[in-house]
Amino acid sequence: MGYKGGGLGKNEQGIVSPIEAKLRPKLMGMGYGKSDLPALQEVEEKKSLPNVAKAMEGLSKEKLWSKQGRQNKKVYVTAEELLAQKQEQGMEVVQKVFDMRGPQVRVLTNLENLDAEEKAKENDVPMPEFQHNVRLIVDLAELDIQKIDQDLRNERETVVTLQKEKEKLQIDAARQKKQLDSTEEIVSVLDQIGTENSLGKLTLDSLAKSFGDLQRRYAEDYKLCNLSCIACSFALPLFIRVFQGWDPLQNPKHGLEVMSLWKNLLQGEDCFDFSDAASPYTQLFMEVVFPAVRITGTNTWQARDPEPMLHFLESWERLLPPSILQSILDNVVLPKLSAAVESWEPRRETIPIHSWVHPWLPLLGQKLEALYHTIRNRLESVLHAWHPSDMSAYYILSPWKTVFDPTSWEKLMVRYIIPKLLTVMHDFEINPADQKLDPFYWIRTWATAIPIHHMVPLMDVFFNKWQEVLYHWLCSNPNFEQVTQWYLGWKELLPPELLANEHIRYRLNLGLDMMNQAVEGMEVVQPGLRENISYLRVLEQRQFEAQQKGAAQAQQRTSASVGSVTQMEGLGGGLEMSLKEVIEVHAQQNGLLFKPKPGRMQDGHQIYGFGNISIIIDSLNQKVFAQTEDRWSLVSLERLLELQSLSGLKRR
Repeated sequence: MGYKGGGLGKNEQGIVSPIEAKLRPKLMGMGYGKSDLPALQEVEEKKSLPNVAKAMEGLSKEKLWSKQGRQNKKVYVTAEELLAQKQEQGMEVVQKVFDMRGPQVRVLTNLENLDAEEKAKENDVPMPEFQHNVRLIVDLAELDIQKIDQDLRNERETVVTLQKEKEKLQIDAARQKKQLDSTEEIVSVLDQIGTENSLGKLTLDSLAKSFGDLQRRYAEDYKLCNLSCIACSFALPLFIRVFQGWDPLQNPKHGLEVMSLWKNLLQGEDCFDFSDAASPYTQLFMEVVFPAVRITGTNTWQARDPEPMLHFLESWERLLPPSILQSILDNVVLPKLSAAVESWEPRRETIPIHSWVHPWLPLLGQKLEALYHTIRNRLESVLHAWHPSDMSAYYILSPWKTVFDPTSWEKLMVRYIIPKLLTVMHDFEINPADQKLDPFYWIRTWATAIPIHHMVPLMDVFFNKWQEVLYHWLCSNPNFEQVTQWYLGWKELLPPELLANEHIRYRLNLGLDMMNQAVEGMEVVQPGLRENISYLRVLEQRQFEAQQKGAAQAQQRTSASVGSVTQMEGLGGGLEMSLKEVIEVHAQQNGLLFKPKPGRMQDGHQIYGFGNISIIIDSLNQKVFAQTEDRWSLVSLERLLELQSLSGLKRR
């Protein structure tokens, strides 16, 4: 535009720079005097001049563009050193990072140089773009080196894997070659055996030797090729000749050795190689041995003579396959036993049935339970006319105590044995001068067969008589040495099963207490008197409590109380009140129903209902028994009320 310097305009009266803002000192107002301060732009330029000067000075010193000025020696890093550094840093896998924040996409190998440009700008690093490009080239070179190293490692691993695969294939090839050689040898031996068989020269010994040698030399191939089945096919005709016409009951050990030898050849040491039914040994046994046992057992063997069959089974116990043993028991033994039990007549048989049934318990076990019902019915049919003096019933029945279930055995004893023993015990007389012990021996014998809770009431009948005799004897100024010998003699007669019972020992101790009272000169208490006195005291206490109740209840019970007092007064003078009457009054005072149950008896005694409890009254022995948990137990009046309360709670 023709400008040559100076002011603007034709006359150069204008200014080149616009009006500039001037820097005013701190806290100086707008209109405070005139300020000769320089403009803000001049201040900034002055501040920036030293920085530029320093930069130019540094550039001049470094002489970046001069080849002669490069005095710093370059340090090179080899690929091995780079990989070692990366390995130390744990950077085995390098990933690329793309920075798309700027106008151009940046490729980074790590996040360390992510803000390199910003840092360079902050530090006024010269030529940041150039340095960034150089750094990027270095990073890419490092990445290529690491990739090449990773590929090299993969190739080395592939070489190792291929080497192992080669060794494995070589081992498989050697194994298959060995197996092929073994197969050729086995085929050669089998061809030779087939030739001998066709010529009729084959024997069990030579056949067992050949297959035994194959089993020993080629154990794995013996199982793999199933040579046991081939051996069985060759041996079956020869075994049929060996066992032809064989009677297993007359000669049970025939063929044991040869069959034991062939068991190892056909079944092997591992019995789980085949299932029991599919084993070649089992098939051979089924074809050769089992038919002879079945024919002989069905036609000639008698169940009442179990020894021949048991002897055969014991002799062949190690060689009998489980399925064959069960087949013999189910198809031969059990049908024979069932037929023999059905035809058994206890009145005619001289051989006890347990002698030929019980030997089969270990082998047949629960399968014999189907026969027990028939055996019990036959035994019950002859026990109706049985008398305790016939001890044969004990010898026939006692072995079945542990065989029959406890419920059936107890029912048999209670229904057929205990009532007759109880009758004998009631008729039994105790006479120290002329004692006959045969009835006592009859009863004592059954102590091991009858449950103890049923034997105790039976012995109570004996001890009541025994204590009564002892009481009268002690009251007649006796010879105490004779009494002691009499006491010890009866104690020795009691079997251990009874002496171990607490109630039996208590009854013996009562007699011993009576003897001690007599020796010390004290008055001997009559047996049963203490129990009656305790009953009276309980009744008096109950009556007194009843009289203290409300007027309405007292009015309702007046008649019963008067009757009770009258009876107790008579009982106090002569013990005329019966045990039944005492219990009846006891039930009335507690508001309970006491009545007999028609048609129901227990051990020859009428069963009464005391509220919800069933009881029996032994008037002769002054005892009360209550039914608790399917058994009869000796109880007192207080115990009766407790049982009644418990039954009421259960009903709720």
